[in-house]
Amino acid sequence: MLVLSGCKGHAPKEETSAPPSSAALPAKSLPKIVAFGDSLTAGLGLQQSTSYPALLQQKLDADGFNYEVVNAGVSGDTTAGGVRRIDWALDGEVRAVILELGANDFLRGQPVDAMKRNLATIIERAKAHGAMVLLAGMEAPTNSGPEYRKAVHEVFPSLAREYQIHLIPFLLTGVAGIESLNQRDGIHPNEEGTKIVAETVYRSLRQLLD
Repeated sequence: MLVLSGCKGHAPKEETSAPPSSAALPAKSLPKIVAFGDSLTAGLGLQQSTSYPALLQQKLDADGFNYEVVNAGVSGDTTAGGVRRIDWALDGEVRAVILELGANDFLRGQPVDAMKRNLATIIERAKAHGAMVLLAGMEAPTNSGPEYRKAVHEVFPSLAREYQIHLIPFLLTGVAGIESLNQRDGIHPNEEGTKIVAETVYRSLRQLLD
C-alpha cells in the first residue's frame, strides 16, 4: 500500500527562475506489474521484503527488466472484493496483472460459478486497460468434496482458454502440504516456501514479458 506523509511549515520564499538541475528532476516512472491477490500475495506472516512480489522485483531487476512490481494483495480478500478494487489497482501504466484470487471463496464454500464470474470480470477489466494477465490457479482443500474440488480445478484453465491468457496451473506447486515450507497454519508459505512460489511465478511471467 502506498503511504503518503506531509509536513506543515511556513510558506516558502519566492524562488529565482533558474532551471532546476537534472538531479532535481523526477525520475521517469516505470511501467507496473501488479500482483493482485489475497494473503498469499500480501505476504501474511512475512516481512514485506520477503513476500513473493518483493522477490519477484529482485528477479526482474537482476535480469535487466525495468518494471515496478506493486503488491496489491489484501489478506482475506475474495474474488468479489477483487472486483470492487481492481479499477483502483489498474491506476497508471500497468503492463501486467498477476491475478491470484479464489482461495478465500472456496475456503468459505462460496459457489464456484460466482467465483468464476468475478475472476472473469477482473480479467476483462485488466485487458480493457491494456494489461496482460497472468492467472494463478488454486486448488480447493480435500475436505471440500470431490465434486466441488473438480469444479474449482476447472475454473482456472477454462478462464485461461476463454480469454487467451497465461496460466500458472497451481500457485503453490512444490509448497502446498509440505510442513517445512509453510507457516504453522499449514496454509501460508514461510520464507523458504515463498522463494519457491516466486520462482514459479517468475517462470511464467518471463514467458509473458518475452
